[in-house]
Amino acid sequence: MKPLSIGLVGAGAIGRMHADVIARSDFATASGVADPTEAGRQFCREHGLAWYPDHEALLAAGEAEALIVATPNQSHLEIGLAAIARGIPALIEKPVAVSVAEGEQLSSASSKAGVPVLVGHHRRHNPIIAKAREMVRGGALGRLTNATVLYTFYKHDAYFDLAWRREPGGGPILINLIHEIDLIRFVCGEVVAVQAVTSDRVRGLPVEDTAAVLLELENGGLVTISLSDTAVTPWSWDLSSGELPSYPKQPKPVNSHFISGTAGSLTLPGLEHWRYDGEKSWFADLTQETVPVEPESPYVRQLRHLRDVARDGVRPLIDAADATRTLAVTLAVQEAARQRRRLEMHFG
Repeated sequence: MKPLSIGLVGAGAIGRMHADVIARSDFATASGVADPTEAGRQFCREHGLAWYPDHEALLAAGEAEALIVATPNQSHLEIGLAAIARGIPALIEKPVAVSVAEGEQLSSASSKAGVPVLVGHHRRHNPIIAKAREMVRGGALGRLTNATVLYTFYKHDAYFDLAWRREPGGGPILINLIHEIDLIRFVCGEVVAVQAVTSDRVRGLPVEDTAAVLLELENGGLVTISLSDTAVTPWSWDLSSGELPSYPKQPKPVNSHFISGTAGSLTLPGLEHWRYDGEKSWFADLTQETVPVEPESPYVRQLRHLRDVARDGVRPLIDAADATRTLAVTLAVQEAARQRRRLEMHFG
């Protein structure tokens, strides 16, 4: 079968990562890159890729069967609508948009036109996460009671050279926590209420550096998330999962997620399954086994999924409507911290 021809919009760090994944695959090819910067043009020259000044020029060339959108968040709606208007499926990097209203507009346009919009919450494509969802939703842990997530890491000083990262909206809630919100929704269930407290006292910037979050799930489970981008720890999915080679490999296995239920518990990314084989009692011995899973890059799996959606009509693993719910919960965490009260989620 002929490789899927994909147009890339955006040649920043994430766009270049997607370009590399495409180049290494045997089922997709890049039709060109749209990026208005000189750095983007130079990237295309170095990699032998067609360059376009913007997404409209890329789409007008007529070579792209699908788009990957890796541009600033405020441009997602415009580019997504342009792709839909031409009948081109698009994979838009997270978050789906800058607001719930924009996400809903994109979702509505996608549904009315019958043109799929996928969203790049890549963790859903990780085999570890897929196995965890299968176990939790399949009852391996019994009734879910609670989960604890650690997302604590240290962002180096140079990270904050970009002014927007020092301002409200540039902190770890919208940049990083959104990944955990989506993971919890995908594996454990829908969020119905949120509470949160934030702090900016370590760096003293007008944006949070630390947060404590409580999520109430539709199934009655409770989730606590400890978040900080100024903590020296290995306890985060990025450092423990090995998804990206740019992060150092830990000297010994580290878990960052702990999911508990009435029949057992599960760690991630280690997939250590704890349970009782006989009587359930804190005086009885627990059995522990590591659940086997075949590792594969979630970015490769995501790209293959895009091909299957574009070519075979497969339903997106996460579409614009689903991703808008993730965005809504993440924004609610920020608002709950500001108001210092519990906020309920209402999804149509």
